[in-house]
Amino acid sequence: MSIKKRERYQQLIDYFTDNFPEPVTELNYRNPFELLVAVILSAQCTDKRVNIVTAKLFVRFPDAQSLAGATIDEVFSYIRSVSYPNNKSKHLVGMAQMLMKDYNAEVPASIDELQRMPGVGRKTANVIASIIFNQPTMAVDTHVYRVSHRMGLAPLTATTPLAVEKHLTKFIPKTIIPKAHHWLILHGRYVCLARSPKCGSCALTHLCKFYEKQNARQVLKVE
Repeated sequence: MSIKKRERYQQLIDYFTDNFPEPVTELNYRNPFELLVAVILSAQCTDKRVNIVTAKLFVRFPDAQSLAGATIDEVFSYIRSVSYPNNKSKHLVGMAQMLMKDYNAEVPASIDELQRMPGVGRKTANVIASIIFNQPTMAVDTHVYRVSHRMGLAPLTATTPLAVEKHLTKFIPKTIIPKAHHWLILHGRYVCLARSPKCGSCALTHLCKFYEKQNARQVLKVE
């Protein structure tokens, strides 16, 4: 029997609530400024690599004031091992300068204000708003995008991150969205892998449209 969409969402929420009640980001940070830097660096880069880089970066640049006064070349020397270090060096310095100039060195809570800063797109703004300010914002990265489609949480016609985001925030209760963001990311990172999903060890296959299709193909091959 086909599972209705709201029931699919509810069963997913129930599973994660029972098994991962307090999910957290894997980026290391001690304050909003450090998280903002880390999330900018994490674009198309692993959290593990970002944590290695920021361990030294935050010693040299512990706050917006110190980073705002840095040269792009010096910042590059600390982050050269992440993806797109040239652009990210410029973005980090520009972001810090805007924090000093417009926000008294404080990271703003508004999605619109966050997106004004260099290197901060909608995904990054949503992460900051969710983790730091506990707002019901859903950041859609490659993991969330993939899991949402495979699990049937978003239709295949939702072909952009924004379309997936709107679908998720429509069906997930606002109080759960900050946690659900981490649930979907971590599930995509460790279980629902892009190339070789670990369906054999996944507890959610009964809800998964991708698994259902894979099973159907296997049956056809046998027959």
